[in-house]
Amino acid sequence: MKILVGMSGGVDSTAAALMLRESGHEVLGATMMLWDGRYKGGPRDACFGPGEKEDAAAAEAFCARFGIPHVRLDRSALYESAVISPWRAATLGGRTPNPCVLCNPLLKFTIPAAARAAGVEFDAFATGHYARTEPGAPGTAGEGRATLLRGAESARDQSYFLHRLSQEQLKGTVFPLGGMRKAEVRAFAKEHGLADVAAKPDSQDFYSGDKNELVGEEDRPGDIVDAAGRVLGRHSGFWKVTVGQRKGVGVSGTGEPLYVIEIDAIHNRVVVGPKPATVRHRLTAENANWVSIAPPEPGTEIACSIKVRSVGDPVPGVLAKVLPGGAFEAEFPSGIAGVAPGQSAVLYDGDAVLGGGFIRKAE
Repeated sequence: MKILVGMSGGVDSTAAALMLRESGHEVLGATMMLWDGRYKGGPRDACFGPGEKEDAAAAEAFCARFGIPHVRLDRSALYESAVISPWRAATLGGRTPNPCVLCNPLLKFTIPAAARAAGVEFDAFATGHYARTEPGAPGTAGEGRATLLRGAESARDQSYFLHRLSQEQLKGTVFPLGGMRKAEVRAFAKEHGLADVAAKPDSQDFYSGDKNELVGEEDRPGDIVDAAGRVLGRHSGFWKVTVGQRKGVGVSGTGEPLYVIEIDAIHNRVVVGPKPATVRHRLTAENANWVSIAPPEPGTEIACSIKVRSVGDPVPGVLAKVLPGGAFEAEFPSGIAGVAPGQSAVLYDGDAVLGGGFIRKAE
């Protein structure tokens, strides 16, 4: 089989390409170019920054060494319109969007279409994500569909970031690392003479530069208040904090740790409170995408577990109710701390990702 691999220059995508090649597949590499230089950037960004050229060069060097054809795809304009602009609007609205959730279905998993448009022919697409897929079982509601599953190593699972993929994207993709642990992937790379790649640090935030630059705003000082409205301190821009954050908020000497419990963009305020005040028991999410199952009818109730951020395991004991207009409600009696509007709420049935949506409100 001829497989196109989305390559970032990091250990995961590099190892995925080499594993597929050693399994007898004909491998091609493709690297997205997202950085057009309009922002200054930070010292080391995960996927969006001035270090992109170095990463692309690393991917090309690997491909040249192993005789793998490689192509660069300039997707900078699309990244600005499809990811950065919505991220900026949501952030300035006081929400906490996750750019990777948008980037995957709109850019990374549209690499196959862009590559084919550039004349590249192949049978399947692959990435270095820690996730798995399997076909729906015959005789079930999932028959004929692909099911997105969590990666085998819970701490590395990236299914949360993939919940907005379409069935077409899911069926056309393989995840060679889905059943592996990160330590195994690094060891594999090292054993195959790629010690420099194996030693690369994990990616962190998608952008480590000045956040003012990315949102297009100068500092906008405002009050940090408690739930009663008493002023406890000052912030330099509400977009620099997120719900659930404790460190670096700008409040000290209160006698107890305080967490961000609300971002009030309209009044330019950040509301803080003790940890119990961050706990929510219900949320409403909108613009749902049902990745592994057909969209349920409004009124359908789903017993499931939920993730409201990319880290950690899904929280069990959740009852989700499908609403009209592509929304759903989810109740979690045990409570979840730091549920941030703008983040994604992703629903799971065991390891299977059912779907998810953007959190509109939590209470």
